[in-house]
Amino acid sequence: MDKKTPLYDLHVELGGKIVPFGGFLLPVQYPGGIIAEHKAVREQAGIFDVSHMGEALLEGPDALKNLNAILTNQFDNLKIGGCRYTIMLYEDGGCVDDLIVYRMGEETFFLVLNAANAQKDIAYIREHLTGEVTFTDLCDKTAQIALQGPQAKSILAKLADESAFPTGYYTFVKHLQVAGVDCLCSRTGYTGEFGYELYMAPEHAETVFRALLENGAVPCGLGARDTLRLEAAMPLYGHEINEEIDPLTAGLDFAVKTDKPFIGRDALLKKGEPTLHRVGLEVTGRGVVREHMKVFAGEEEIGFTTSGTFCPYVNKGCAMAYVPAAYTQPGTEVEVEVRSRRVSCRVVPLPFYSRTRKKS
Repeated sequence: MDKKTPLYDLHVELGGKIVPFGGFLLPVQYPGGIIAEHKAVREQAGIFDVSHMGEALLEGPDALKNLNAILTNQFDNLKIGGCRYTIMLYEDGGCVDDLIVYRMGEETFFLVLNAANAQKDIAYIREHLTGEVTFTDLCDKTAQIALQGPQAKSILAKLADESAFPTGYYTFVKHLQVAGVDCLCSRTGYTGEFGYELYMAPEHAETVFRALLENGAVPCGLGARDTLRLEAAMPLYGHEINEEIDPLTAGLDFAVKTDKPFIGRDALLKKGEPTLHRVGLEVTGRGVVREHMKVFAGEEEIGFTTSGTFCPYVNKGCAMAYVPAAYTQPGTEVEVEVRSRRVSCRVVPLPFYSRTRKKS
């Protein structure tokens, strides 16, 4: 049975269209619609209920050693107050999940896991722990709200002490009083925009969400969250990475440190250079490209799409796909099979949108 987040009743009150997602009931959109929500994040600020995400705490003298052994990234040089993206692999090199690690102390680490994978991830980590370490499931004890967009800082500053905000990307402060609620606040997000993610006790989530709404943030649902992350070319588990698609094929080399041992490293190295590469596709024909569609060059099937939709801010159909190296050059013309007909597309650089570039 799908769970309700602490903000479920508020979503209903705000007119959110509720759908099941990752084992939870969440708003896919509000009455204003996905396009309006998407543009609000790009131009103003939006808030998302991401309380469905999973959280856990790893602590003890051997916590760091375990992280380095189980996850692909290197954590020795992660400073207290820093966050780091990483991937967890099976022995064969396929992805269990991608996650973010927060260093809370010398021997204490906070892990943020993908919603649908949270319990799988927690079981997998428990199975591989060694030495003196404690691992605690915090999924039911943590609510999370994402505040994203160019006005995020000014809105948050109305509710909290701006001098205490995390300043660098992928940094956090453990305690920030937001509308009187104690929150962990990080400079992270899944939209390609400047923003923050706030973690708090579930019973205080509504207080924070309402306060952000009252100070100008626009409520946003799962639909805008997906179009925003696609426009920013951010990978999604089950799409750009999964049990078959390894992180090197996905172009996530920055999070894979093969100079240290970790679960799945030997299998990754044995595979050698990836035979497929993640690219962006801009739809030039008529039709909407979605995930799991075949990509063709002439009559030859060369790859497949992993995510696709109409991206509101760049105002065009976009998709991510895997194709061989010979077809990765920007400007390469390909076709995607959509409902038994071919739709013309062009290979373009990723991301489709970056806030450091002007809107096209």
